[in-house]
Amino acid sequence: MSWFCRSVWAVLLVFAAEAATMAAGRHPASGLVLSVNSEGKTMVVSIKAIPGYMEAMAMPFEVRNAKQLEGINPGTMIDFVVVLDTMTSYAEDIRVHLYQGLEPDPLTTRRLKLLSRITTPSSAQPVKMGDLVPNFKLVDQELRKVTLAEFRGKVVTLNFVYTRCTLPNFCFRSSNNFGNLQRRFADRLGRDLVLLTVTFDPLHDQPEVLARYASTWKADPATWHFLTGPADDVRRVCDLFGEDSFQDEGLMNHSLRTAIIDRHGRLAANLEGNEFTAQQLGDLVESTLVNNR
Repeated sequence: MSWFCRSVWAVLLVFAAEAATMAAGRHPASGLVLSVNSEGKTMVVSIKAIPGYMEAMAMPFEVRNAKQLEGINPGTMIDFVVVLDTMTSYAEDIRVHLYQGLEPDPLTTRRLKLLSRITTPSSAQPVKMGDLVPNFKLVDQELRKVTLAEFRGKVVTLNFVYTRCTLPNFCFRSSNNFGNLQRRFADRLGRDLVLLTVTFDPLHDQPEVLARYASTWKADPATWHFLTGPADDVRRVCDLFGEDSFQDEGLMNHSLRTAIIDRHGRLAANLEGNEFTAQQLGDLVESTLVNNR
């Protein structure tokens, strides 16, 4: 090999080493878990953008130890670290990202919640992940009786709102997320996917009120049902998914829940809070549609 060739080869090796060094590193990440394979030691996560490294996307991550995936389910928000070396990448330091409520006075909120449960007790217990969701019957914005059982064989995505909510990060955001689902899955709505929005303020949110609210989102009443009914029936549905709400000086204090029910009627995910994006929710719905035939 000539001196020139050896010099070029040396330069290329230096560049390759520098590239490998740049590729290696640790990148903090966060995202919404779409699926978990403990045996294969992998999880699929819809991640938020990692500045300087990766755009927001859904992708699989390996872990070195399957125990790191314990307690991680579809719909879980997590923080973790993406570790890169010259040959591979993997996730570590996985931590469940617990939703922090935004109540200005948590102590008062807990007292009101306890009072609400004492004065209006319910026998319905929250459904556990993977369990069948009990059937329920409510009325939609077009005065049609709607049951959960009629959607067996389809994926159902369900959330909770009340129409007088004025906070942009709460009911408005939940409804906007469903508006994004309606656009993203336009060709599968009705055939493979149904959207249900339940009001937890049934005394005010009668069908005609829900119809006006639904029109704001250009909701197709055949595939996106806004549901109300007798207060006891609505309360039972809220309790099935852990949705809390109570009156406070004329307004409603409430939690935030978005649930996904698979084609077999089992609870596939139950998201708390508002920290996930519409894209991440859509990715979770997509995963449920694909993996739950």
